[in-house]
Amino acid sequence: MSLFSSKPDYEPLPLDELKVQTAPVSGADISAVYFEQREGGDFYDFLRVGPSRLLFGMLDVSGNHEENQPILSMAKEKFESRGKELFSGDSVNEATAITTLLLELNRAILDTAGRVHSCPAFAGCYNEELGTVCYGNAGHTPGLIFDGKEISELKATGLPLGLFSLATIDAPTVALPSGAVLLLVSRGMVEAQCGENEFGLEGAESTLKRAFPADARTLLTSIMEDVQNFTCKAPSQNDVTALALVRQNGSKP
Repeated sequence: MSLFSSKPDYEPLPLDELKVQTAPVSGADISAVYFEQREGGDFYDFLRVGPSRLLFGMLDVSGNHEENQPILSMAKEKFESRGKELFSGDSVNEATAITTLLLELNRAILDTAGRVHSCPAFAGCYNEELGTVCYGNAGHTPGLIFDGKEISELKATGLPLGLFSLATIDAPTVALPSGAVLLLVSRGMVEAQCGENEFGLEGAESTLKRAFPADARTLLTSIMEDVQNFTCKAPSQNDVTALALVRQNGSKP
């Protein structure tokens, strides 16, 4: 039985109000999408940090958007500037770079907020030559990898940022098979409600299976449609953000 109504009895938010960002990736494509209204503290970014590496991330800052603006601005600047520095050069240890980036973000969040301020985060580096993703998940919603057969979860490898000055985070590496997709969704999507029921990670998994195979933008549009159909209204209370990295069929090594 589907989680979603096939004929919603409300006026869906027009898809042209979705904000979409894409970036060129060799042998893959990546997109992120969110609804234009922003009430919370979602942050996402992706940028090229080397000839064969793409850095991407998602941060969920607790609280409302207005009070979170200093943290969001700082996080974007540090994610991009330190990301480029840490991944520069040919002999980069991706695990060390990801861990260092997240730990520096953790300290900067505590300094900027001036207090404990929970910020679940996910940062990953896609290696185009190897087809691998090195990632750190600091208390964020699990990343989902789907190869057309089964879904595997990239669960937390550390506590959320902004809680402890002496945090520790692991950064394992996973292979992204040819044709597979890596999906990240925000807490606002997981917690989207219809009555007492939540969309949940199960909702994202259901859409992922139904829409697969698809390019990143098409997949994310399907997920946004399903969230609206589930809640029977356009999301307005929490930020709803999703990011997908799709490795093209036939990609090597």
